Amino acid sequence: MNSVLYCLYHLSEKSKLRRMEKFIQHGNTTCLKHTIAVAYYSIKLAEFMGIRYKKRELIRGALLHDYFLYDWHRAQKRLHGFTHPSAALTNAERDFKLSDTERDIIKKHMFPLTVVPPLCREGWIVCLVDKACSIYETVKRKNAYGSGAIGTEMNYKELYKEIQKFE
Repeated sequence: MNSVLYCLYHLSEKSKLRRMEKFIQHGNTTCLKHTIAVAYYSIKLAEFMGIRYKKRELIRGALLHDYFLYDWHRAQKRLHGFTHPSAALTNAERDFKLSDTERDIIKKHMFPLTVVPPLCREGWIVCLVDKACSIYETVKRKNAYGSGAIGTEMNYKELYKEIQKFE
């Protein structure tokens, strides 16, 4: 978790990442909480499966995969699932220096809606974990990551307090 916090801190310093806290993604989960969960569980999946991966790039790509910075519910973006990866990539490229792996993660995390699949294993990991977290958040609706709902390893309240220190 320390590596997720480290990347989150550095991404939050000079960007609009914290704006993601204002937008609901699935159920009652904000975009920021969703991306933190995707980063955390992407690492857990890769380690559990024994997959070699670039940790920093996996975390950064996961934290930025939904960096589209608008409320898609209010904007009535019916094609949001198809278009938000491009919006997230445009915003991320504007605010950060990205690696090819990070670009691949952000641009292709919605495969098969994005048609072209991820080209790197980090992209596949985030793609799969994003779908699992999205389903969980939608079904759970309220407090998806509180009270050990997905496991006691991710103490979300403590993590959230740490994130709020980075304002």
